[in-house]
Amino acid sequence: MACFETTRRVPFTPSEMFAVVADIESYPLFLPLCESLTITSRTETGADTVLVATMAVGYRSIRELLTTRVTLSPAQLTILVDYIEGPFRHLENRWRFVPVPGGADVGFSIEYEFRSVMLRLLMGAVFDKAVRHYAEAFEARARLLYGAPSRVPGA
Repeated sequence: MACFETTRRVPFTPSEMFAVVADIESYPLFLPLCESLTITSRTETGADTVLVATMAVGYRSIRELLTTRVTLSPAQLTILVDYIEGPFRHLENRWRFVPVPGGADVGFSIEYEFRSVMLRLLMGAVFDKAVRHYAEAFEARARLLYGAPSRVPGA
């Protein structure tokens, strides 16, 4: 099973970064390998929102659909992505947003295993590279939405 974890310090608030990651409908605009995304259900459970979404992932001539359950927890500043169906045997993705002076630490972790050896051979290296750049892609999206800070507050 492949695992990747990173924490990036960004000059945006935890709430701003949470909003960028929670806006899953916009993923096709900036997220590597994401060609389209459709939310099939949205449920409010207390303070949390649970979405079921299907993402079309593609690379060259390979196209796969991936359905996940996304739990948005704004009070805890966390997002959990659980796998429902698609090309993986296992997939779990977690985000956490921690306030720090001048911005936030954005924690991103993912564990995954392709269901098919053939798909792993065809897409494994590309997918590995893409997920390693996800946190950067979300930071770039935040810069586009919120602008580049002229200075880091509290520095």
